[in-house]
Amino acid sequence: MSTERIKAHFTEASEVLQRFLNDPANLVAVEQAAAYMSYCLKQGAKIISCGNGGSMCDAMHFAEELTGRYRDDRPPIAAMCISDPSHLTCVGNDHGFEQVFARFVEAHGRQGDVLVAISTSGNSPNILRAAEVARERGMHVVGLTGKSGGQLAALCDVEVRVPHQGYADRVQEVHIKVIHAWIDHIEHAMRARSER
Repeated sequence: MSTERIKAHFTEASEVLQRFLNDPANLVAVEQAAAYMSYCLKQGAKIISCGNGGSMCDAMHFAEELTGRYRDDRPPIAAMCISDPSHLTCVGNDHGFEQVFARFVEAHGRQGDVLVAISTSGNSPNILRAAEVARERGMHVVGLTGKSGGQLAALCDVEVRVPHQGYADRVQEVHIKVIHAWIDHIEHAMRARSER
C-alpha cells in the first residue's frame, strides 16, 4: 500500500470530521444528548447501549468508561452494553437476530432509562426493534447515526447524525469522538451533583 493511499484515509477522515464540526446543529445535538442522559442518570435511571459490529465496540466502550473511569476517578455511573455472547446467541437462536437487543431491553429496561442506539445506517433491524421496545417501556432513546439517519431517526428523542454517505468507517470515527464528548459531559454533570 502506498503512502498516498494511507494519507488519503487520514485526509478523508479529517474532511468528514470538519464537515460535522462546521454545522453548529451537530454540536447542539451532541450537547442535548449528553444533557438528556445526565438528567436521566440524576433521576436514578441507567443507560443501556447497543450496536452491531464496530458500533457494538463503540457501545461497549461507552458503557465501560461510565462504569469504570474516563479521565478522572469518580463513583461508577450506571451503564451497560448489550454484548453478552450467551444472551446474543441464545436469543438469536431462539427468537432470531432481530430480537437480540430488544429482549435485553425488555428484561432490564425500566421507565426513565435511556437506550443509546448506535447504527451507522440507522436501519439495522435489531437496533430499530430495540428502540421500539424502549419507547413502549417508557424509556428514552438517544441515537447515534450516519447517512440520512434512516428509520432510527424517527424513534429517537435526541439524534446525533454524521451525515456522511460513504463507508461506515468514516462515520464510526466521528461516533467515537461524540462518545468521548458525552462521557466527559456526563462525568462533569454527575460530579457537580455530588459536590452540592
